[in-house]
Amino acid sequence: MKRKFLMFAGCVTLFSAGLFSCKKDDNNTTNSGNAEFKMHLTDAPANYDAVNIDIQQIGFTMQGKSEVMITPNRVGVYNILKFKNGLDTLLSTMVLPAGTVGQIRLVLGSNNSVVVAGVSHALNTPSAQESGLKLNLNQTFAANGSYDIWFDFDAAKSIVETGAGSYKLKPTIRAYSAVTNGRISGNVLPLAAFATVYAVNGTDTSAAVPSNIDGSFVISGLSAGTYQVIYQPAVSAYFSFSSSANVSYGNITSAGSVTLHL
Repeated sequence: MKRKFLMFAGCVTLFSAGLFSCKKDDNNTTNSGNAEFKMHLTDAPANYDAVNIDIQQIGFTMQGKSEVMITPNRVGVYNILKFKNGLDTLLSTMVLPAGTVGQIRLVLGSNNSVVVAGVSHALNTPSAQESGLKLNLNQTFAANGSYDIWFDFDAAKSIVETGAGSYKLKPTIRAYSAVTNGRISGNVLPLAAFATVYAVNGTDTSAAVPSNIDGSFVISGLSAGTYQVIYQPAVSAYFSFSSSANVSYGNITSAGSVTLHL
């Protein structure tokens, strides 16, 4: 489960002024010149062996101008389940004229699949292949600025089982920046409990599946505030546990090390 999902079944507009992180030269406040833009891909946990997404192109449309197509650093299949617990991959770094970006399109190829219990199933993604996943930004880039944005796929919600062993990709994704990124990190043992960690603030819930090596976890993209951190074991012989954590933007809040008891 993840916070503030953005459904790309149609176009979605983000109005948050804090969507992008920005490092800029305070001596240049005009929109003349260029700005650097970095797009990162990360993922929320899901109970699959792999979720393979075939990323082919990224389209940028500046207001009043024609769309510019960008080729990712690596064209092809990304197993998005590799990018969890604070990990991500850089899709592309590009320099664009300063100004307002109206829309971004993420264009997928046909080689999308999900692996369930060791069996690979093709993902039906017609709309993404034909017109791309569309995101209306309407966000201004300042000259000499350097901007980062993370696209966080929720793999669990993005994969829909349609019956008879067939699956469909219905992308559920959210965006956050370094400026609007609060994080909680910690460690939970024993590994035999197979715990999931939830961060809950009102109706906003985010989750992480701890590492199966040392039990470490990171939950990213949180709003500032006080969260209830819930450690929920999958093995019923263990008790669940909860604590609280105060999250602030730009910082990592440590939840410490937790041991679940029988």
